[in-house]
Amino acid sequence: MVTVLAETPVGVMLLVSPPLVPRLLLDASLEGPAAVVLSRVAGAALLALSIACWASRDDGPSLARRGLVAALLLYNVAAVAVLAHAGAILGLGGVLLWPTVVLHAALAAWCGAIKGRARNV
Repeated sequence: MVTVLAETPVGVMLLVSPPLVPRLLLDASLEGPAAVVLSRVAGAALLALSIACWASRDDGPSLARRGLVAALLLYNVAAVAVLAHAGAILGLGGVLLWPTVVLHAALAAWCGAIKGRARNV
């Protein structure tokens, strides 16, 4: 549910107003129509991820749910790496950059903990 609440608004913003997210996260603008198209594809991907999380919210332990948690772990670790690199190395940074890095780091830790528990069950 946390992923649904966090990623659905971002997915909608990327679909409806692609320039808004990079402005808030990176204080940067999108350059050219290709960047807008790719931002919208990313928005659709985030909405798909949110739907998968929503659909599995009441699912008990299963291989599918473990696969979803593994995918979320990968996504959150990658988001931390990419966004932290943008801020620390590339010098980009909007008002939401570091809070977003912290949120994704927490979500990655949570997914890792869930994966660890599932392995021991």
